[in-house]
Amino acid sequence: MVDIWTLMAFIPVGLALNLSPGADMMFCLGLGLRSGPKAAVAASAGISTGGMVHVTLAGLGLGAAVAAMPWLFDVIRWIGVAYLLVLAWGALHAAPVASADVRPMGVGRAFIDGMIVNLLNPKVILFVLAFLPQFIDPEQGSILGQFLIFGLVLAIGGIVVNGGVGVFAGTLRKRLTGRRFARGLGMLSAGVFTVLAVRLAVLERV
Repeated sequence: MVDIWTLMAFIPVGLALNLSPGADMMFCLGLGLRSGPKAAVAASAGISTGGMVHVTLAGLGLGAAVAAMPWLFDVIRWIGVAYLLVLAWGALHAAPVASADVRPMGVGRAFIDGMIVNLLNPKVILFVLAFLPQFIDPEQGSILGQFLIFGLVLAIGGIVVNGGVGVFAGTLRKRLTGRRFARGLGMLSAGVFTVLAVRLAVLERV
């Protein structure tokens, strides 16, 4: 379905993309600081799941609708901004108790938050539409199948890289105890979510 040499060429390119600092990495960093390593890994899996949804839509041709309709792009974008601000508000107003006593976010909730944040970033599907077709060969069979294979490579790399960043942040959180540190971590994670919201708010379609 995918030429082996094309796949081998795609893997290092995909890894380089995963290693590039971006919104997904920042989100896992902020969530790791707020809720610990397990939540961050779950969020990275949610982000990759959201990415696979984008890839599937692109493979089905539905992503072209987002690219062609500015109003749809903006609706998705502003919902994403609002959701990130809600997460920032929650992090900022969490009870400033000792970090060891903070009840971390459940992995299910972290997974859902990561997936929603990714799905509400319309720039992702535009990126998929611009990037993946360079590696698609209609002569190799199903276009959707090829999209899914390349998307899976990006998804696995994303879980490893973003999850690793989140684990680092979560480990740092565990080492910092006391009300002052807990409050500071809450403010830091709220700041990360706010920066992501602002970044999405000023996002351009091209």
